[in-house]
Formats: sequence, C-alpha cells, structure tokens
Amino acid sequence: MENLILAIESSCDETSAAVVKNGRQVLSNIISSQIDIHKKFGGVVPEVASRNHVLNISTVVAEAMETAAVSYDDLSAVAVTYGPGLIGALLVGVSYAKAVSAAKNIPLIAVNHIHGHIAANYITHPDLEPPFVCLVASGGHSHILHVKTYTEFEILGRTRDDAAGEAFDKIARVIGLGYPGGPKVEALAKEGSIDTVTFPQVEFSDNPYDFSFSGVKTSVINYLHTKEQKQEEVNRADIAAGFQKAVVEALTKHTLRAAENMGADKLVLAGGVSANGALRASFEAAARDKQLQLFYPQPVLCTDNAAMIGCAGFYKYKSNDFADSSLNAVANLKL
Repeated sequence: MENLILAIESSCDETSAAVVKNGRQVLSNIISSQIDIHKKFGGVVPEVASRNHVLNISTVVAEAMETAAVSYDDLSAVAVTYGPGLIGALLVGVSYAKAVSAAKNIPLIAVNHIHGHIAANYITHPDLEPPFVCLVASGGHSHILHVKTYTEFEILGRTRDDAAGEAFDKIARVIGLGYPGGPKVEALAKEGSIDTVTFPQVEFSDNPYDFSFSGVKTSVINYLHTKEQKQEEVNRADIAAGFQKAVVEALTKHTLRAAENMGADKLVLAGGVSANGALRASFEAAARDKQLQLFYPQPVLCTDNAAMIGCAGFYKYKSNDFADSSLNAVANLKL
C-alpha cells in the first residue's frame, strides 16, 4: 500500500516541506534557509525567524507538493515538528499542519525533532533497521541514544550544559569567523595543528556517556584573553583545530563506550554536527577498529529538513500514533 506523507519542519531557521512515500522514498524536500538573513546578527533571532516562516511556508509547501506531483487528496497524513525548537517558529509549522489536517480530513502526526534527525539515516540507508546506538549532535542537542525500535528510544547520555553545535557557533564568534560557526571552524581547523593548543575534555563518574562542552568553550575564551593581555599573536587555525579535536574526541569516545557496553553492532550519527568531516573520520576509524557498522546521513539530511520528519512520521503513522486539533508547540520537548 502506498502511503504519502506531507511533512513540515520549522523548528529554527529553515522552512521546509517534503512529500515522503512509504517512509523512505523522498518525492520532494524543499528547504528555504534563512542563513543570509541571520548572518548580520551573528546568530538566529527568534522573532525574525518566526516572521520569515510565516512569509515562506505557503510557498514552500506548494513547491513540495508540485515537485512531488501529488495532490492533497493523495495524502495519507500530514506530519509536523512540534518541538523542541524556537516556540514562535514551531507554532508556524504546527498551525499550518493542523489547517491541512482539518481541511483535508487526514491524520495529523506530531514528530519530535530529534526523532527526525535519527530517521534521516533511514532515507540514506534503506536497509538500516533498529536496534542501534545513535549520536545526535546538533546546535541544540547532544544525545547518545539506544534506538530500540522505530518509535522507542532510551537516552544513554546527554550534554549537561552546551550542545556541541552551540559550542562550535560560540567559538566561531569569539575567533571572528561569524555565523554559521560549524562549517567555518571545520574549514579553518584544516589549516591548523591539532597538537599546538590542547583544550580539556570532561568525564563524569556517575554517567560515563554524558558530555560537557561549556568547559572547552570557556577554556578557548580564557586562552584568547591571556594571549591578548600578553599582547601575543594568536594562530586562529591552531585554536580551531585544538577545539575541534577536543569536541570530536569526546563525542567519539563516549559514543563508542556506550555502543560497546550495549553490545551494539551498528553505530549511527545524526544531526547537523554529523556533517563535520573530522567527526566522521574519527568515527570511521573507531568503527573499523571495533568492527562496527557505521551509518550517517547524506549532508542535506544532516541539517534541518522536512524529509526526515516525514520518515519519522511514517513510523508513527504505522503505529496509529496521531495527534488531534489540541496539538501545541513545545519548545523544550524531551525525548
């Protein structure tokens, strides 16, 4: 049976709509990015993001439907990100999806944004099935999860302060790279030495899978202040390389530890930071060493997009897990 799901994603600064067939076949995935708008502010301004979602969403959904060559009468359901994210931005997508559901009398599916990031891998790797251990690393999240089924998850570890992507963005600002920080830090790190400047990594005795990235961030800032006070030259490439090494090693070490202790044979990366080349190389080396299968999404599916929401929504659709008209956005939605 053919199931077509219209999916909507508006949790941060991308307005995206997609049509996904049977969970894994993407018929369209339209993404309208606001990066150029927010660049001048050095980061995402929530009110500006919300306003632009309102301006873009009708056009983006129409383009997704047209590209997929389907009509609203062909749809089985509409899926939407309802959290976590920026509350105003989320409300735009949720309101639109509720309107489509009511107007066309089709089921409404509420999708957790983090579940969507995990599901991006099912699109890139059609043969991938749970169970597996997954690292979700993005601007707002750093979680190690045991993915038991398509809809059941257990949190093994998480950041206790900043997310990895948030730390990348902050360091990019303090060394003058601007926004978005992740790709800029990665590019500059390639020009530097990973051993010239060493930054700390944190371990927790009560949970060896948890992360902390505020310390490495503060360490970089303190290093820069000390250099400035001594009027010494700063090699930004070495700082970027040392910072990236600290973050990548922590993410790799803790996730591999979880996979080994869980007896997992499959390791999965997800989220915007999973597009980082150094992180992928680190995980590839570790997976080879431990003889684990490694999976990560194609780059366009690492960042926020509606196709991954359509995939996650499909598995909730199969479980008859539907929302009703009372659905609301939840900015701090937990797993």
